[in-house]
Amino acid sequence: MTLHVAVIGSGPAGIYTAEALVKQSSEPVAVDVIERLPTPYGLVRYGVAPDHTSIKSIANYLRKVLELPEVRFLGGVTLGRDVSVEDLLGLYDAVVYCTGAMVDRRLGIPGEDLPGSVAATDFVNWYCGHPDVDPGRFTLDTSEVAVIGVGNVAVDVVRMLAKAADELRSTDVPHEALQRLGESEVKAIHMVGRRGPEHAKFTLKELRELGELANADVCVRPDEAAVLGGDFPRQVQGNIKVVREWAAREPVGRPRRLDVRFWLRPVEILGTERVEGLKLERTRLAEDGRVVGTGQFETLPVGMVLRSVGYQSVPLPGVPFSEKTMTVPNEAGRVRDREYVAGWLKRGPTGVIGTNKSDAAETVRTLLADLDGGARAGSGGIDTLLAERGVRPVSYDDWLAIEAAEAELARSLDRGERVKLVGLEAMLRAFRP
Repeated sequence: MTLHVAVIGSGPAGIYTAEALVKQSSEPVAVDVIERLPTPYGLVRYGVAPDHTSIKSIANYLRKVLELPEVRFLGGVTLGRDVSVEDLLGLYDAVVYCTGAMVDRRLGIPGEDLPGSVAATDFVNWYCGHPDVDPGRFTLDTSEVAVIGVGNVAVDVVRMLAKAADELRSTDVPHEALQRLGESEVKAIHMVGRRGPEHAKFTLKELRELGELANADVCVRPDEAAVLGGDFPRQVQGNIKVVREWAAREPVGRPRRLDVRFWLRPVEILGTERVEGLKLERTRLAEDGRVVGTGQFETLPVGMVLRSVGYQSVPLPGVPFSEKTMTVPNEAGRVRDREYVAGWLKRGPTGVIGTNKSDAAETVRTLLADLDGGARAGSGGIDTLLAERGVRPVSYDDWLAIEAAEAELARSLDRGERVKLVGLEAMLRAFRP
């Protein structure tokens, strides 16, 4: 008997789960990868910066999984709107939730909701062409911007703000976003971390890229680059070395300036109608390792604040969720009878894209140990149900038509291999004229 499994989410966690099911199952298996967007690949498409082409090439691997005969892609289908958990459990032998971590954590300070205070995820989604974000969402009409956070997402955001638009022309960044980046009035970017360089979460490769920016001087204050002695891992030692090298540099007059700041925490975003400044407090480490304020303050005259202090998952309709851990409670991926979870929704936003592969493999081992053969309708049942509800899923062939339209758009604009279509209507027109 064929084992029928629904995987909710087509990012790396979801697609690695589909792959693991095909590879690990000793019995025939049929996997439907169900995605609310018309496009697969999740953060590989909508979270990886456009200029990081080597990371984006992971999509070529994920593509091969979606092309396996045992796997189907069903885009444009939303859990809780088009189908319910009860529907899926009635149609499939198992359901695996892999929707990732889709929103930013909040700072929890006064002024956070002022216009101009924005989650970094929104900005990333904008320059990556996510259909949930209005292409006109951002107008970079301020001379100074603060980016709160010193992880890889913050580094990506800073790099996109610092680069000249021509440097991004060959990437897949949507054309309207590219035009707006070209019209940017930003001259100074402040990347702010509440701890020292030895605690920052960026990777060495990402950090070095900032130092190679042709369009921006990178500046660090020597006192903020100072690090007390310690037996640091090799990666951290590399970060410290790079930061110290930056602290010894003198600006050479590039069009933009990037100030990388440490030992500062935001305490208030200032302004009346919109962001007009960011109040920061100098920090230090207490004996117990906590970051505490020193009572010394400074204000940055910024017109935009981009918050990048971590991702968190959101609850799915009808699925257990812990507000404490912001994950779906599970044991080795098992949630409830015939319900499973993988990826960031399972473990929190940790690891790199490849971490999802071993994580998915663990969940699939649990699933296969629990289930012995299948007895449900699977693909045929979901097709009938969606047709009855007037929902036409986006097929894998439809997705290939979107890709072809993006390649054609790039040719028409004399830009790279692909330029992303923006908005659901434009994507749907690619295969539903």
